[in-house]
Amino acid sequence: MTFRKEFDQGLEQLNQWLVEMGEFVEQSVEKAINSLKDNDQEQAKKIIADDVKVNEMEERILELGLKLIATQQPVAKDLRRIIAAFRIANDLERMGDLSRDIANAVLRLQGEPLIKPIIDLPRMGEIARNMTYEAIQAYVDENVDLAYKMAKDDDQVDALYSQISRELVLLMMENPRNIAQAQVLSFVGRYIERYGDHATNIGESVVYLVTGKRPDLNA
Repeated sequence: MTFRKEFDQGLEQLNQWLVEMGEFVEQSVEKAINSLKDNDQEQAKKIIADDVKVNEMEERILELGLKLIATQQPVAKDLRRIIAAFRIANDLERMGDLSRDIANAVLRLQGEPLIKPIIDLPRMGEIARNMTYEAIQAYVDENVDLAYKMAKDDDQVDALYSQISRELVLLMMENPRNIAQAQVLSFVGRYIERYGDHATNIGESVVYLVTGKRPDLNA
């Protein structure tokens, strides 16, 4: 096997593992939001238990990337691809943590009836889930335009979060008995908002990979 062929196979493996990690995280946030909509405690517990798998995926990517750097001594864009993979894996791991946080919030609700219909939080979650898919697709295809789309999608998530926060404050003012649950739902909104931020970070890593420059997509 030639030096370059061995290196290219390593990069391909890195890409495949990132795609697998992205798909897992995408499914995790979808399941977490569904567990909230359905007030499904058992589903929430499973999401929490599965979080360790995301950590294992990140470690596997880091180990391969470090091995490629040590044995192949990549430069220029090859090195940027590995560095970008490290950053993306780290963001995906944090996104997995936030899905787990949503599931923990569901457990704190203890199966009690919700104080308001859950409409906007699932909308936030759907945008965030789609951002995960598009962020990884942007990496695989080196699609800078799709990477920049992350910022626009994140603006939608932020707007919905602001709207939800205002509604929950009103519910707390109307009835003090709503306070505990409203706070939990507010935390969920914050988790999804942060999830969108990490997807935007992945977009920035894609731009760095392609151009060699790391922009601020939220600027």
